[in-house]
Amino acid sequence: MAHIENLWVYPIKGLDAMDVDSIRINDAGTFSGDREYALLDPEEDNVIEDRFDSVGKTFNGKEIDHTHEVTSAFDPETDTLTLTMDETGETFRFDLRSERDAASEWFSDFVGEPVELRHREPPSFIDRPKLGPSVISTATLEEVASWFDGMTPEGARIRLRPNIEVGGVPAFWEDQFLGDDPSGFDVGDVRFDGAEACARCVVPSRDPDTGEPIADFQKRFAERREATLPEWADRDAFEHFFTVMLITKVPASSYGGTVSVGDQISVESGIEQPQ
Repeated sequence: MAHIENLWVYPIKGLDAMDVDSIRINDAGTFSGDREYALLDPEEDNVIEDRFDSVGKTFNGKEIDHTHEVTSAFDPETDTLTLTMDETGETFRFDLRSERDAASEWFSDFVGEPVELRHREPPSFIDRPKLGPSVISTATLEEVASWFDGMTPEGARIRLRPNIEVGGVPAFWEDQFLGDDPSGFDVGDVRFDGAEACARCVVPSRDPDTGEPIADFQKRFAERREATLPEWADRDAFEHFFTVMLITKVPASSYGGTVSVGDQISVESGIEQPQ
């Protein structure tokens, strides 16, 4: 039966995931605490008139190819960010309520150019601020991992960075919610409508432990993705096949709702497990 297998948020955009047992949908239709902080160019205007406006360039895994060198952990109760250098074990802690400037200095040294760690109210620093959480199935992660020597499902999770992982369904289950008239699914009282397929960037090509890229990753990924596209999927929903994972949109009626690991997922039209 379709159910929530795992839930993640990414407190600092581009850094490590934080797994959670339950999460609330905020009043922007995104996960509370997801991408609340990001590294920005200090010269970018810090005044945002509309919270759904673009915030300018953010530094994440696309721009920083050595994020694998540091492990991050965030405590939402105290706003404490802990950074550990993987090679040396050296640890740095910052209370982001009072030491964000010091954290910005640390990141500037790490990145190799001036950056500023900023906080933003929901929708925070989500790439698509008018859309909602990302969704992928366990079986999809397993399928993608099987395309590349040495990749594991856990490695695929780290590379693809989903918010919701769905268990009990076949690979590419999430593709059914794409198309001209996309459907959706319900988790208790919370509704998730399909919005768009998630086009990928350079980040998934890099080994999360070493940063080493897989040769011809984009080409090989797109070839396998097209070859394994389910017969029931709407091909026209894909501009290209370097794409995996569903981006959802949460209706306002579901704002304030909570989803939890283990919750069952209800799918309309009787296609809970398309074949």
